[in-house]
Amino acid sequence: MDGGVYPPILAGNERILQVRNLTKVYPNPGGADLEDLVVLDGISFDVREGEFVTIVGPSGSGKTTLLNIIAGLESYDGGDVVVSGHQVSGSGTDIAMIFQEDSLFPWLNVQDNVAFGLKQRGVPKDERGKMASQYIELVGLTKFAKSYTHQLSGGMKQRVAIARGLAMNPRVLLMDEPFGALDVLTRETLQYQIQEIHERTGKTILFVTHDVREAATLGDRVIMFSHGPAKIKEQYLIDLKRPRNVEDPALTGTIGAILKNLREEDVFATDKDNLGSRE
Repeated sequence: MDGGVYPPILAGNERILQVRNLTKVYPNPGGADLEDLVVLDGISFDVREGEFVTIVGPSGSGKTTLLNIIAGLESYDGGDVVVSGHQVSGSGTDIAMIFQEDSLFPWLNVQDNVAFGLKQRGVPKDERGKMASQYIELVGLTKFAKSYTHQLSGGMKQRVAIARGLAMNPRVLLMDEPFGALDVLTRETLQYQIQEIHERTGKTILFVTHDVREAATLGDRVIMFSHGPAKIKEQYLIDLKRPRNVEDPALTGTIGAILKNLREEDVFATDKDNLGSRE
C-alpha cells in the first residue's frame, strides 16, 4: 500500500462537522392518539478535520439514522447539521457514505466501480482512470482492478467500496457498520487497514459500530448514545498511537468502562419497558 499522492492533511483544529441539538421524530402510523417515536433527542457534537470518531450505543438508538441525516438521506425535525460551513439539506459532494452492504455494481469491474462517481461528476476518462487506480492501490487491490464483484471476497468488496468513497475526495467519510458482516479475521485485517488509510489520507471519519472493542481500537474519540430516544451519554478520548488492535492492553480500561455504561443502558431500558407494561 505504498505510493500515490493524496489530499494534504489540513489543520486539525478546524471543526469540519457540527451537529447542534439534532432531533428526529417518526410519526406514529397508528394515528394522532398515539405517541410519535422520538429517535434523536437533542444530539450535539463537533468533529475536527482529520479526526476519526466512532459511535456506539444500544441497538435501535438512532446511530444509523444520525449518519443518514448527515449524509442528506433523511430529513430531521430540529437542530442543525453543518458540514464545511454549510447546512446539510441533501446529499452533496462533501460527504461519502460506506454501508454494511458493499452496494457495488455487479456489472462493473473494480476499476469502473471506483471510477463511477467520478464519471457522474464529469471527470475526464484518463483523469478518473488515474484517480481510481490510485485509490485501488491504496486499499491493496491493484491486482484485482479488472475483476468483477462476484470474484471478490466480502472483505475485498468492502475495500472497493472504501476506495470508491475516497475517490470522491469527501471532507467527511461516513461508515455505517462497514465490517459488521465479515468474519473475525477479515474484520481485524480491515480494522488495521482503515487505520492505515486514515493516517495516510487524513480523512475525517465518522464510524458507527455495535462492537465496543472496534470502536475503541479505531477512534480518536468514542461517542456513546443512550437508549432511545438517543442522547449522548458519554464521550471517551482515546489518546494512543496507531496502529492499534483489539488486544491492546492499553485499551482495556476504556473498553471496560464503555461496556459497563452500555450494560447500565440495557438495564435502564428493560426497567423502563417493564414500568410501561404496568401502567
